Amino acid sequence: MSLFAALRLPREILFGIGQRHALASVASRTGRRALVCTDARFAATPVFAEMIAAVKAAGIGVVVHDQTLPDVPRDTVAICVDAARGFEPDMVIGIGGGSCLDMAKCASLLLAHGGALADYYGEFKVPAPVLPVIAVPTTAGTGSEVTPVAVVSDPDRILKVGISSPYLIAAAAICDPELTLSCPPGLTAVAGADALTHAIEAFTAKRRPGDPELAQQHVFIGKSDLTDQFALYAIRLLSRSLEKAFTDGSDVDARADVMMGALAAGCAFGTAGTAAAHAVQYPVGALTHTPHGLGVATMLPYVMTFNRRVAAAEIAAVGRALGLDPEGVENDEILADAAIAEVSRLFAAIGIAPTLARLGLPEDRIDWAAGEALGISRLIKNNPRPLDSAAMRGLVRAAYDGDPAASAL
Repeated sequence: MSLFAALRLPREILFGIGQRHALASVASRTGRRALVCTDARFAATPVFAEMIAAVKAAGIGVVVHDQTLPDVPRDTVAICVDAARGFEPDMVIGIGGGSCLDMAKCASLLLAHGGALADYYGEFKVPAPVLPVIAVPTTAGTGSEVTPVAVVSDPDRILKVGISSPYLIAAAAICDPELTLSCPPGLTAVAGADALTHAIEAFTAKRRPGDPELAQQHVFIGKSDLTDQFALYAIRLLSRSLEKAFTDGSDVDARADVMMGALAAGCAFGTAGTAAAHAVQYPVGALTHTPHGLGVATMLPYVMTFNRRVAAAEIAAVGRALGLDPEGVENDEILADAAIAEVSRLFAAIGIAPTLARLGLPEDRIDWAAGEALGISRLIKNNPRPLDSAAMRGLVRAAYDGDPAASAL
Protein backbone atom coordinates (compact mmCIF):
# COMPACT_ATOMS: atom_id res chain seq x y z
CA MET A 1 0.00 0.00 0.00
CA SER A 2 1.37 3.42 -0.92
CA LEU A 3 1.98 5.88 1.88
CA PHE A 4 -0.99 7.97 2.92
CA ALA A 5 -1.18 10.25 5.92
CA ALA A 6 -3.14 13.16 7.29
CA LEU A 7 -2.59 15.23 10.39
CA ARG A 8 -4.22 18.34 11.86
CA LEU A 9 -2.50 19.93 14.85
CA PRO A 10 -1.98 23.29 16.62
CA ARG A 11 0.49 25.63 14.99
CA GLU A 12 2.59 25.55 18.18
CA ILE A 13 3.05 22.84 20.79
CA LEU A 14 5.29 23.52 23.79
CA PHE A 15 6.07 20.67 26.16
CA GLY A 16 8.26 20.43 29.24
CA ILE A 17 8.85 21.35 32.85
CA GLY A 18 8.27 25.07 33.32
CA GLN A 19 6.69 25.67 29.91
CA ARG A 20 3.70 27.30 31.64
CA HIS A 21 5.94 30.34 32.03
CA ALA A 22 5.78 30.80 28.24
CA LEU A 23 2.05 31.53 28.39
CA ALA A 24 2.48 35.31 28.55
CA SER A 25 4.78 35.36 25.52
CA VAL A 26 2.50 33.09 23.49
CA ALA A 27 -0.52 35.17 24.44
CA SER A 28 1.29 38.39 23.48
CA ARG A 29 1.71 37.06 19.95
CA THR A 30 -1.95 36.03 19.83
CA GLY A 31 -3.99 39.02 20.99
CA ARG A 32 -4.51 41.80 23.51
CA ARG A 33 -7.61 40.70 25.45
CA ALA A 34 -7.98 37.19 26.82
CA LEU A 35 -10.96 35.31 28.18
CA VAL A 36 -9.54 32.68 30.54
CA CYS A 37 -11.63 29.54 31.15
CA THR A 38 -10.82 27.43 34.19
CA ASP A 39 -12.59 25.85 37.17
CA ALA A 40 -13.03 27.04 40.73
CA ARG A 41 -10.48 24.62 42.18
CA PHE A 42 -7.60 25.58 39.94
CA ALA A 43 -8.52 29.27 39.99
CA ALA A 44 -7.83 29.26 43.73
CA THR A 45 -4.26 27.96 43.39
CA PRO A 46 -1.09 30.08 43.62
CA VAL A 47 0.17 28.72 40.30
CA PHE A 48 -2.93 30.03 38.51
CA ALA A 49 -2.52 33.44 40.12
CA GLU A 50 1.12 33.48 39.01
CA MET A 51 0.21 32.63 35.41
CA ILE A 52 -2.52 35.27 35.20
CA ALA A 53 -0.26 37.90 36.77
CA ALA A 54 2.36 37.20 34.10
CA VAL A 55 -0.21 37.55 31.32
CA LYS A 56 -1.42 40.86 32.72
CA ALA A 57 2.16 42.08 33.14
CA ALA A 58 2.61 41.50 29.40
CA GLY A 59 -0.04 44.16 28.78
CA ILE A 60 -2.89 41.78 28.05
CA GLY A 61 -6.35 42.45 29.43
CA VAL A 62 -7.84 39.44 31.20
CA VAL A 63 -11.29 38.36 32.28
CA VAL A 64 -11.52 35.03 34.12
CA HIS A 65 -14.43 32.59 33.94
CA ASP A 66 -13.75 30.13 36.76
CA GLN A 67 -17.05 28.26 36.84
CA THR A 68 -16.36 25.47 34.34
CA LEU A 69 -18.13 22.27 35.38
CA PRO A 70 -17.31 18.64 34.51
CA ASP A 71 -18.60 17.54 31.11
CA VAL A 72 -19.41 21.19 30.16
CA PRO A 73 -23.19 21.48 30.55
CA ARG A 74 -24.47 23.19 27.39
CA ASP A 75 -26.07 26.19 29.05
CA THR A 76 -22.95 27.05 31.05
CA VAL A 77 -21.20 27.93 27.79
CA ALA A 78 -23.81 30.56 27.01
CA ILE A 79 -23.40 32.02 30.52
CA CYS A 80 -19.64 32.29 30.03
CA VAL A 81 -20.00 33.88 26.59
CA ASP A 82 -22.67 36.36 27.66
CA ALA A 83 -20.48 37.53 30.55
CA ALA A 84 -17.43 37.94 28.32
CA ARG A 85 -18.98 39.44 25.20
CA GLY A 86 -18.80 43.05 26.39
CA PHE A 87 -15.10 42.57 27.13
CA GLU A 88 -14.59 41.71 23.44
CA PRO A 89 -11.81 39.15 23.87
CA ASP A 90 -9.66 38.40 20.86
CA MET A 91 -8.41 35.07 22.24
CA VAL A 92 -9.47 32.42 24.74
CA ILE A 93 -7.09 30.68 27.14
CA GLY A 94 -8.20 27.35 28.59
CA ILE A 95 -6.36 26.24 31.74
CA GLY A 96 -7.39 23.03 33.45
CA GLY A 97 -8.62 19.56 32.65
CA GLY A 98 -10.36 18.50 29.48
CA SER A 99 -13.63 20.21 30.41
CA CYS A 100 -11.87 23.56 30.84
CA LEU A 101 -10.22 23.17 27.43
CA ASP A 102 -13.53 22.19 25.84
CA MET A 103 -15.21 25.19 27.48
CA ALA A 104 -12.54 27.42 25.95
CA LYS A 105 -13.14 25.93 22.50
CA CYS A 106 -16.91 26.31 22.76
CA ALA A 107 -16.63 29.88 24.05
CA SER A 108 -14.29 30.82 21.22
CA LEU A 109 -16.80 29.36 18.76
CA LEU A 110 -19.82 31.27 20.07
CA LEU A 111 -17.87 34.51 20.49
CA ALA A 112 -16.81 34.28 16.86
CA HIS A 113 -20.03 33.08 15.23
CA GLY A 114 -22.89 33.47 17.69
CA GLY A 115 -25.98 31.29 17.60
CA ALA A 116 -26.66 28.32 19.84
CA LEU A 117 -24.16 25.62 20.59
CA ALA A 118 -26.51 23.01 19.16
CA ASP A 119 -26.16 24.69 15.75
CA TYR A 120 -22.67 23.22 15.54
CA TYR A 121 -23.14 19.62 16.77
CA GLY A 122 -21.55 17.10 14.42
CA GLU A 123 -18.76 17.38 11.88
CA PHE A 124 -17.77 20.40 9.81
CA LYS A 125 -20.60 22.60 11.10
CA VAL A 126 -18.26 25.43 12.15
CA PRO A 127 -18.27 27.81 9.17
CA ALA A 128 -14.98 29.68 9.63
CA PRO A 129 -12.12 30.24 12.08
CA VAL A 130 -12.96 30.82 15.74
CA LEU A 131 -11.09 33.03 18.19
CA PRO A 132 -7.56 31.69 18.75
CA VAL A 133 -7.40 29.26 21.68
CA ILE A 134 -4.37 28.67 23.88
CA ALA A 135 -4.77 25.33 25.67
CA VAL A 136 -2.90 24.69 28.93
CA PRO A 137 -3.85 21.24 30.32
CA THR A 138 -3.48 20.45 34.02
CA THR A 139 -4.40 16.78 33.65
CA ALA A 140 -2.97 14.13 31.34
CA GLY A 141 -5.62 12.24 29.45
CA THR A 142 -8.14 13.87 27.15
CA GLY A 143 -5.71 15.27 24.58
CA SER A 144 -8.15 18.15 24.03
CA GLU A 145 -5.20 20.53 23.78
CA VAL A 146 -4.48 19.19 20.29
CA THR A 147 -7.77 17.74 19.02
CA PRO A 148 -10.50 19.19 16.77
CA VAL A 149 -13.38 18.23 19.06
CA ALA A 150 -15.21 19.67 22.05
CA VAL A 151 -17.65 17.54 24.03
CA VAL A 152 -20.59 18.98 25.97
CA SER A 153 -23.55 17.71 27.98
CA ASP A 154 -26.89 18.64 26.47
CA PRO A 155 -29.86 18.38 28.87
CA ASP A 156 -32.16 17.65 25.93
CA ARG A 157 -30.16 14.55 24.99
CA ILE A 158 -29.30 11.38 26.86
CA LEU A 159 -25.75 11.17 25.57
CA LYS A 160 -22.99 13.74 25.54
CA VAL A 161 -22.51 15.36 22.14
CA GLY A 162 -19.51 16.60 20.22
CA ILE A 163 -18.62 19.47 17.96
CA SER A 164 -15.92 18.37 15.52
CA SER A 165 -14.11 20.81 13.25
CA PRO A 166 -10.52 21.59 12.33
CA TYR A 167 -11.34 25.18 13.30
CA LEU A 168 -11.58 24.04 16.93
CA ILE A 169 -7.93 22.99 17.08
CA ALA A 170 -6.11 25.24 19.51
CA ALA A 171 -3.66 27.75 18.07
CA ALA A 172 -1.16 26.76 20.75
CA ALA A 173 -0.85 23.99 23.33
CA ILE A 174 1.36 24.53 26.38
CA CYS A 175 1.95 21.31 28.32
CA ASP A 176 3.85 21.52 31.60
CA PRO A 177 4.02 18.23 33.54
CA GLU A 178 4.43 20.13 36.82
CA LEU A 179 0.81 21.20 36.48
CA THR A 180 -0.24 17.55 36.89
CA LEU A 181 1.65 16.92 40.14
CA SER A 182 -1.42 17.75 42.21
CA CYS A 183 -3.67 15.24 40.39
CA PRO A 184 -4.88 12.61 42.88
CA PRO A 185 -4.29 8.92 42.09
CA GLY A 186 -7.86 8.28 40.94
CA LEU A 187 -7.81 11.12 38.43
CA THR A 188 -4.31 10.16 37.29
CA ALA A 189 -5.54 6.61 36.63
CA VAL A 190 -8.74 7.51 34.80
CA ALA A 191 -7.10 10.22 32.66
CA GLY A 192 -4.09 8.07 31.81
CA ALA A 193 -6.29 5.08 30.95
CA ASP A 194 -8.29 7.37 28.67
CA ALA A 195 -5.07 8.36 26.90
CA LEU A 196 -3.95 4.76 26.45
CA THR A 197 -7.37 3.90 25.04
CA HIS A 198 -7.11 6.82 22.62
CA ALA A 199 -3.74 5.58 21.42
CA ILE A 200 -4.74 1.92 21.00
CA GLU A 201 -8.04 2.69 19.30
CA ALA A 202 -6.34 5.17 16.96
CA PHE A 203 -3.65 2.62 16.06
CA THR A 204 -6.12 -0.21 15.48
CA ALA A 205 -8.70 1.96 13.68
CA LYS A 206 -9.81 1.05 10.21
CA ARG A 207 -7.45 2.19 7.45
CA ARG A 208 -9.19 3.85 4.53
CA PRO A 209 -7.92 4.47 0.98
CA GLY A 210 -6.21 7.82 0.52
CA ASP A 211 -8.98 9.49 -1.46
CA PRO A 212 -8.25 13.25 -1.76
CA GLU A 213 -11.78 13.97 -0.55
CA LEU A 214 -11.52 11.78 2.56
CA ALA A 215 -10.09 14.41 4.88
CA GLN A 216 -12.26 17.09 3.31
CA GLN A 217 -15.47 15.24 4.14
CA HIS A 218 -14.57 13.70 7.51
CA VAL A 219 -12.85 15.05 10.59
CA PHE A 220 -11.83 11.57 11.76
CA ILE A 221 -10.52 9.49 8.89
CA GLY A 222 -9.03 6.32 10.36
CA LYS A 223 -5.41 5.33 10.91
CA SER A 224 -2.62 6.59 8.71
CA ASP A 225 1.16 6.38 8.63
CA LEU A 226 1.60 9.55 10.66
CA THR A 227 -1.07 8.91 13.28
CA ASP A 228 0.45 5.46 13.81
CA GLN A 229 3.75 7.01 14.90
CA PHE A 230 2.08 9.18 17.51
CA ALA A 231 -0.06 6.29 18.75
CA LEU A 232 2.84 3.88 19.22
CA TYR A 233 4.91 6.57 20.96
CA ALA A 234 2.02 7.23 23.32
CA ILE A 235 1.64 3.52 24.10
CA ARG A 236 5.35 3.19 24.89
CA LEU A 237 5.33 6.15 27.27
CA LEU A 238 2.10 5.26 29.04
CA SER A 239 3.00 1.60 29.46
CA ARG A 240 6.26 2.44 31.19
CA SER A 241 5.04 5.26 33.43
CA LEU A 242 1.27 5.32 34.06
CA GLU A 243 1.46 2.84 36.91
CA LYS A 244 4.42 4.75 38.37
CA ALA A 245 2.55 8.07 38.25
CA PHE A 246 -0.46 6.43 39.87
CA THR A 247 1.65 4.94 42.67
CA ASP A 248 3.88 7.99 43.27
CA GLY A 249 2.33 11.24 42.10
CA SER A 250 5.51 13.15 42.95
CA ASP A 251 7.55 11.24 40.32
CA VAL A 252 7.98 14.09 37.88
CA ASP A 253 9.61 11.90 35.24
CA ALA A 254 6.63 9.56 35.27
CA ARG A 255 4.29 12.55 35.18
CA ALA A 256 6.15 13.87 32.13
CA ASP A 257 5.87 10.51 30.36
CA VAL A 258 2.13 10.33 31.04
CA MET A 259 1.50 13.90 29.91
CA MET A 260 3.53 13.39 26.74
CA GLY A 261 1.70 10.12 26.19
CA ALA A 262 -1.65 11.88 26.48
CA LEU A 263 -0.47 14.59 24.10
CA ALA A 264 0.79 12.08 21.54
CA ALA A 265 -2.40 10.05 21.83
CA GLY A 266 -4.37 13.24 21.14
CA CYS A 267 -2.23 13.90 18.07
CA ALA A 268 -3.12 10.39 16.88
CA PHE A 269 -6.84 10.18 17.54
CA GLY A 270 -7.49 13.81 16.64
CA THR A 271 -7.17 12.70 13.04
CA ALA A 272 -7.55 8.91 13.18
CA GLY A 273 -10.51 8.92 15.58
CA THR A 274 -11.54 6.31 18.13
CA ALA A 275 -13.87 3.33 17.84
CA ALA A 276 -16.07 0.83 19.67
CA ALA A 277 -14.77 1.32 23.21
CA HIS A 278 -15.72 4.98 23.02
CA ALA A 279 -19.06 4.19 21.38
CA VAL A 280 -20.11 1.92 24.23
CA GLN A 281 -18.93 4.37 26.89
CA TYR A 282 -21.30 7.11 25.77
CA PRO A 283 -24.52 5.32 26.77
CA VAL A 284 -22.89 3.51 29.69
CA GLY A 285 -21.50 6.77 31.03
CA ALA A 286 -24.88 8.46 30.65
CA LEU A 287 -26.55 5.73 32.72
CA THR A 288 -23.87 5.24 35.37
CA HIS A 289 -22.51 8.80 35.65
CA THR A 290 -18.99 7.41 35.73
CA PRO A 291 -15.95 9.23 34.28
CA HIS A 292 -15.39 8.96 30.55
CA GLY A 293 -11.87 7.59 30.91
CA LEU A 294 -13.05 4.89 33.28
CA GLY A 295 -15.74 3.70 30.89
CA VAL A 296 -13.55 3.52 27.79
CA ALA A 297 -10.81 1.73 29.71
CA THR A 298 -13.24 -0.84 31.09
CA MET A 299 -14.33 -1.61 27.53
CA LEU A 300 -10.91 -1.61 25.87
CA PRO A 301 -9.76 -5.21 26.58
CA TYR A 302 -13.11 -6.56 25.37
CA VAL A 303 -12.98 -4.46 22.21
CA MET A 304 -9.38 -5.54 21.54
CA THR A 305 -10.47 -9.17 21.95
CA PHE A 306 -13.39 -8.62 19.57
CA ASN A 307 -11.12 -6.96 16.99
CA ARG A 308 -8.30 -9.51 17.29
CA ARG A 309 -9.79 -11.67 14.54
CA VAL A 310 -9.12 -8.98 11.90
CA ALA A 311 -6.43 -6.86 13.59
CA ALA A 312 -4.02 -9.36 15.14
CA ALA A 313 -1.00 -7.73 13.46
CA GLU A 314 -1.91 -4.28 14.77
CA ILE A 315 -2.64 -5.57 18.27
CA ALA A 316 0.66 -7.45 18.21
CA ALA A 317 2.39 -4.16 17.34
CA VAL A 318 0.62 -2.64 20.34
CA GLY A 319 2.11 -5.47 22.39
CA ARG A 320 5.60 -4.62 21.21
CA ALA A 321 5.01 -0.95 22.09
CA LEU A 322 3.88 -2.13 25.53
CA GLY A 323 7.32 -3.71 25.90
CA LEU A 324 6.22 -7.29 25.29
CA ASP A 325 8.15 -9.89 23.37
CA PRO A 326 7.59 -13.13 25.24
CA GLU A 327 10.61 -15.34 24.70
CA GLY A 328 11.30 -13.72 21.36
CA VAL A 329 7.96 -14.85 19.95
CA GLU A 330 7.14 -13.25 16.61
CA ASN A 331 3.75 -14.88 16.12
CA ASP A 332 1.15 -12.13 15.88
CA GLU A 333 -1.60 -14.19 17.45
CA ILE A 334 0.45 -14.89 20.57
CA LEU A 335 1.65 -11.30 20.86
CA ALA A 336 -1.89 -10.00 20.40
CA ASP A 337 -3.09 -12.18 23.27
CA ALA A 338 -0.20 -10.96 25.39
CA ALA A 339 -1.04 -7.34 24.56
CA ILE A 340 -4.66 -7.73 25.65
CA ALA A 341 -3.55 -9.43 28.85
CA GLU A 342 -1.08 -6.64 29.61
CA VAL A 343 -3.66 -3.91 29.08
CA SER A 344 -5.98 -5.76 31.45
CA ARG A 345 -3.18 -6.15 34.01
CA LEU A 346 -2.19 -2.47 33.84
CA PHE A 347 -5.76 -1.27 34.19
CA ALA A 348 -6.37 -3.58 37.15
CA ALA A 349 -3.22 -2.25 38.82
CA ILE A 350 -4.51 1.34 38.66
CA GLY A 351 -8.03 0.51 39.79
CA ILE A 352 -10.02 0.45 36.54
CA ALA A 353 -13.29 -1.45 36.90
CA PRO A 354 -13.02 -4.77 35.03
CA THR A 355 -16.69 -5.06 34.00
CA LEU A 356 -19.66 -2.92 33.06
CA ALA A 357 -21.52 -4.48 35.99
CA ARG A 358 -18.91 -2.99 38.32
CA LEU A 359 -19.47 0.39 36.67
CA GLY A 360 -23.11 0.13 37.67
CA LEU A 361 -24.75 -0.64 34.33
CA PRO A 362 -28.15 -2.25 35.07
CA GLU A 363 -28.43 -5.66 33.43
CA ASP A 364 -31.81 -4.75 31.96
CA ARG A 365 -30.18 -1.85 30.05
CA ILE A 366 -27.64 -3.95 28.15
CA ASP A 367 -29.73 -4.02 24.98
CA TRP A 368 -30.42 -0.29 25.21
CA ALA A 369 -26.73 0.52 25.67
CA ALA A 370 -25.79 -1.71 22.73
CA GLY A 371 -28.37 -0.07 20.48
CA GLU A 372 -27.28 3.44 21.42
CA ALA A 373 -23.61 2.58 20.92
CA LEU A 374 -24.27 1.09 17.49
CA GLY A 375 -25.95 4.33 16.47
CA ILE A 376 -22.79 6.40 16.98
CA SER A 377 -21.68 5.94 13.40
CA ARG A 378 -18.63 8.24 13.51
CA LEU A 379 -17.08 5.79 15.97
CA ILE A 380 -18.50 2.50 14.74
CA LYS A 381 -17.30 3.13 11.18
CA ASN A 382 -13.76 3.38 12.56
CA ASN A 383 -13.77 -0.04 14.20
CA PRO A 384 -11.62 -2.51 12.22
CA ARG A 385 -14.12 -5.35 12.63
CA PRO A 386 -17.67 -4.52 11.53
CA LEU A 387 -20.35 -4.42 14.19
CA ASP A 388 -24.02 -5.26 13.72
CA SER A 389 -26.75 -5.45 16.37
CA ALA A 390 -25.96 -9.01 17.42
CA ALA A 391 -22.22 -8.40 17.60
CA MET A 392 -22.62 -5.20 19.61
CA ARG A 393 -25.01 -6.84 22.04
CA GLY A 394 -22.58 -9.72 22.45
CA LEU A 395 -19.72 -7.31 23.08
CA VAL A 396 -21.63 -5.35 25.73
CA ARG A 397 -22.87 -8.56 27.35
CA ALA A 398 -19.32 -9.94 27.51
CA ALA A 399 -18.09 -6.72 29.13
CA TYR A 400 -20.97 -6.85 31.60
CA ASP A 401 -20.28 -10.46 32.55
CA GLY A 402 -16.49 -10.10 32.56
CA ASP A 403 -16.10 -12.80 29.89
CA PRO A 404 -13.44 -11.68 27.38
CA ALA A 405 -13.67 -14.94 25.45
CA ALA A 406 -17.33 -14.24 24.67
CA SER A 407 -16.42 -10.91 23.10
CA ALA A 408 -14.30 -12.72 20.51
CA LEU A 409 -17.31 -14.50 19.00
